[in-house]
Amino acid sequence: MTRGFISASCGLALGLLAGCSFQAPIVQEPSVPWVAPSGSATTTSTPPETRPSSQGPASQQDDLPEAITRQRQTLAAHRSAIAQAEAAQQAVCWQKFAVNACLSEARRTRRQALEPLRQQELALNAQERLWRTEQRERRLQGKQTVGRDIP
Repeated sequence: MTRGFISASCGLALGLLAGCSFQAPIVQEPSVPWVAPSGSATTTSTPPETRPSSQGPASQQDDLPEAITRQRQTLAAHRSAIAQAEAAQQAVCWQKFAVNACLSEARRTRRQALEPLRQQELALNAQERLWRTEQRERRLQGKQTVGRDIP
């Protein structure tokens, strides 16, 4: 092969690789109007379970599993959107000359998009473990108090 043919082939391959960039859509949760206990509606992107509450810590602790479940559902929706975007990008990759490079780029982009979600999920897991530990300690504390009352 001639040197000119090889450099032209490399230039073509690099040009195709440059066109294979993939950006996962950033899905943001829309602002949802939260109805305060007084009946007034406020629009915010922060749900009530993550804002400081004027209610006691006991009611906040009781709502924690529900809040974690809602956040997990939101993360699952984000993961689903990222998976759909990757599938669409892979379909585009199969139409290109440099299929493997494009697919690798799509996978790399997916991993980058999933990393913040993974970090959020790890934080949720830690929060849930802490909540379960507190609940277990409360049950044990209650059992110890009951055991002391009996002579």
